[in-house]
Amino acid sequence: MVNVGLPAKPQPRPAASATGAPAGATSRPPYRPPALRARLRRTAVVGLPVLAALALGAWGLDRGGMWRDEAVSLQVGRRTVPQIWRLLHDVDAVHGLYYLLLHAVLAVHPGEVVLRLPSLCAAAGTAGLVAALGMRLVRPRVGLWAGLLYAVTPMAGHYAQEGRSYAIVAAGAAGATLLFVRAVQGGGPWWPYGAVLALTCWLHEFAVLLLLAHAVSLALARAGRRVWRGWAGAAVAVVAGLLPMVAVSRGQAAQVAWLRAPTAETAERLLQRFLGPSDAVFWVCLGLAVLGLQGLVGRREVTCAGVALPVMVVPPAALMLASQFSPLYVDRYVLYALAGAPLLVACGAERVAGAVGRLCAGGPGSPAGRRSPCPALTGVLAVALSLLHQLPLLQKDREPGHRPDDLGAVSRAAARGLVAGDPVLFLPGPMRNVALTYPRAFRGTRDVALVAGAAESGTLYGREAGPREVRRRLARLDRVWVVADGRQLAGRRAPRDPVERAKATVLGQQFVARREAVRGGVTVRLYVRPLSRPPGPPSPPPRPVRW
Repeated sequence: MVNVGLPAKPQPRPAASATGAPAGATSRPPYRPPALRARLRRTAVVGLPVLAALALGAWGLDRGGMWRDEAVSLQVGRRTVPQIWRLLHDVDAVHGLYYLLLHAVLAVHPGEVVLRLPSLCAAAGTAGLVAALGMRLVRPRVGLWAGLLYAVTPMAGHYAQEGRSYAIVAAGAAGATLLFVRAVQGGGPWWPYGAVLALTCWLHEFAVLLLLAHAVSLALARAGRRVWRGWAGAAVAVVAGLLPMVAVSRGQAAQVAWLRAPTAETAERLLQRFLGPSDAVFWVCLGLAVLGLQGLVGRREVTCAGVALPVMVVPPAALMLASQFSPLYVDRYVLYALAGAPLLVACGAERVAGAVGRLCAGGPGSPAGRRSPCPALTGVLAVALSLLHQLPLLQKDREPGHRPDDLGAVSRAAARGLVAGDPVLFLPGPMRNVALTYPRAFRGTRDVALVAGAAESGTLYGREAGPREVRRRLARLDRVWVVADGRQLAGRRAPRDPVERAKATVLGQQFVARREAVRGGVTVRLYVRPLSRPPGPPSPPPRPVRW
């Protein structure tokens, strides 16, 4: 029987626990508003790839030596601004903005690690931007997978540890692509996109090929006239701002005269570097990338595949095609196209996760599955496994000998043989880069061919005397140390410059080799003038001696 006439008897309240919650109540996590949870999720999606790229890039950052291009960055960055400006009128105009950036960075400390820090930070930023792209185009876990994939890709790690502009260009291109997607999706202003891309092109002019990729993305999305007008205005401004650099760099085309036209093997090698140099990782990533292409056409909106595929394919393909007529292609020039590969792979992984979810109860296809962190964590685990599989490649890449040359090792070999007052000859002249980068090893020595130093003459390696003067200077010497390209000493590369021919001729006819040390492709050799040259053919050079 229910008594409706009397007031209900008050029930005793349960005692409060030590934490302030009623006794017997179940513990719950603190309440977070949906907006805060979404912000934390976005921060984690972008932040984790950034941290992963920073950790991998910092591993082995100090290799104890630089290769020749890094050495140029260091010695030019240590010059004054007027000296850098004078140099750019003769060579390396395409790297002018980067050299000015390095000038400010190296003012803190002119060392190898500091030289590479801008590239390391840029690579980490690119990983975060790739994650932001995946999150905006698909969903957060796709962004997380794509960003982590970029961070663990050996090609990205290689240039994260190189004191050149290419990692910074990649960051600028990824940032411009994110601004491009925002402008297309949200109808916002186009000037931020144009400004970032213009600045990126001034770091390296071949970043302008990204405009072609974005045009293809607009065509695939069947964008309206308003979007096309906004993009075209930004593109015209970028190209117009780049014209002065193009005009100057065309006059410096001799710097890339050593390049050769790319072949089908070149394209295959680049694809393997994009998707993973080891076979197991490559084939898995290739399969996922193909799956990620589903829905490429037919939708009136920008899609992950519609952005990633053009970024990955169009700039390298355009540069390779142009290089069939005038060779300009080097894979590092299109490093920024790498950002498209992990996006495509992550897109394919999302399709696999969706298919599995539809087959399994409580999977991603159901409401419970959409809230489950298991698919995202599974993808992170797969990226970690790919990292472990490629760990030997990453470790090898951090060895000084894995670069084209190691000028630090050359300088140490020279320091063990040279003494103050010794004459030194560089063959060819650009080998003087060793002395400019590591001057302590050559302190007190005499540069036989030098007329004016590199900074004073506004050149990369200094100005040398003419052939007749070089012969006259060598004629007064009884011994000379030679720092040379090993291919020239072995006769595999005949010098074209008259000064270099004069050096090689005098050494071959008037001197004999006594001692040498070989470090990679560079030879440090002592030549002495014989009291009398014996008849018959010259004796072969001595076996390399480590000292």
